[in-house]
Amino acid sequence: MQPLTLTQLNALDHATFVAQLGFVFEGPPWIVERAWAARPFSSRDQLHQALVAVLDAAAEEEQIALIRAHPDLVGRAALAGTLTPESTGEQAAAGLGSLSAEEIAAFNQSNHAYRERFGFPFVICARENKKASILAGFAARLANSRSAEIQTALQEIAKIARLRLLDGVQPE
Repeated sequence: MQPLTLTQLNALDHATFVAQLGFVFEGPPWIVERAWAARPFSSRDQLHQALVAVLDAAAEEEQIALIRAHPDLVGRAALAGTLTPESTGEQAAAGLGSLSAEEIAAFNQSNHAYRERFGFPFVICARENKKASILAGFAARLANSRSAEIQTALQEIAKIARLRLLDGVQPE
C-alpha cells in the first residue's frame, strides 16, 4: 500500500481509513476504528497518541486479545513464513531471520516458559533490539507479575505501532 500523508488520511471515510492503517496493530483493527473519530490529526505524533489513548482506554480483555494477536518470536509462524510483512521485517531487523538450531531452541523454550507463566506471547519491539537483548528480556520479564507484563507488552505494542506509522504515513 502506498503511504499516505496526514492530509490524505484525515480526508478518508471510516472504512478506508481503517483499511489504510490496519497494518499498525496485529489482529483486528479495533484500535484504528475507534481512533478515526479523533480526526483531524495535525501530526504523526498526534495520530499515534490517539491510537495509544484508544489502547489505554480499552477493557483488559481487549488488551489481552491484542497481545495474544502477536506472533511468538521465532515461533511457528516465523519459521513457516506466514507472519505479516511487518512482523517478518521487524524480526529480520533484530537478527531473528538467520538463527542456529540452538538459538531457535532457546527462543522456543523462552516462548513456552513465558506463555505458561502469563497466558500470552512475549511482545517486544524487535526493531529496537537484537537477539541477545531479546533473550535477556525473556529472562528478566519472567520475574514480573502478570499485571506488570500486560502493561509492558502494551508499551512495546505502542513502540511497534509508532515505528509502523513512521514507515506508513508520510510527513506533510
